[in-house]
Amino acid sequence: MSSTSTLSEAAIPQAPPSSCMICTEDLWKTYDMGSEQVHALRGVDIRIERNEYVAIMGPSGSGKSTLMNLIGCLDTPSKGRYWLNGQLVSELDDDELARIRNKEIGFVFQTFNLLARATALHNVELPLIYAGVTAEERLERAKNALRAVDLESRMNHKPNELSGGQRQRVAIARALVNNPSIILADEPTGNLDSKTGVEIMALFDRLQQQGNTIVLVTHEPDIADYAHRVIHVRDGKVEKDESKR
Repeated sequence: MSSTSTLSEAAIPQAPPSSCMICTEDLWKTYDMGSEQVHALRGVDIRIERNEYVAIMGPSGSGKSTLMNLIGCLDTPSKGRYWLNGQLVSELDDDELARIRNKEIGFVFQTFNLLARATALHNVELPLIYAGVTAEERLERAKNALRAVDLESRMNHKPNELSGGQRQRVAIARALVNNPSIILADEPTGNLDSKTGVEIMALFDRLQQQGNTIVLVTHEPDIADYAHRVIHVRDGKVEKDESKR
């Protein structure tokens, strides 16, 4: 009787502590390549607390992009568990993952991913449209997000009328507009000159100080240096996890 009880208790996934924003347990991602299996991730365990500023580093093929896709709910693990903001998301279906992505995660990409024919304001509004927010509230929240990145004066400009740094600020405003649990930035300075890159990284510093949890994926040591903690990934595993503060 007691052994049955123990088994049933073990089968219930326990949520991580409330302070843990991102928690993975024995996370694997395996791809079938013809007759061969490729293990992109091999049992990754990480914990990222609320308001942490973490960089994930690794060479090409290390698994860092795969890990980013799993953290960002763009893909599901082959094995293991992933909790985001206390919710077990590793077992959700595609529709549920899409809802979680829009609600919990603000994405910032190297290529900005802005709509060319839309103004900065409309680009920032997009996540709110998907979330079903009313037009009046969308407008106010999008304007506030652009103010937060010092771009209020350019809100009616289209991407081709903005510099690279301004486009990335629009992308960051779009990431912020839904008040997400985490900001997930993939090589955010990759298409910027060094001076503009420094300005964008200073903006991330400010956002973290305001209470945002930031996960930065990069292969550049000087960009990772802005983070307070660096997780090094190699051959699908966490090779090193070092605090810089």
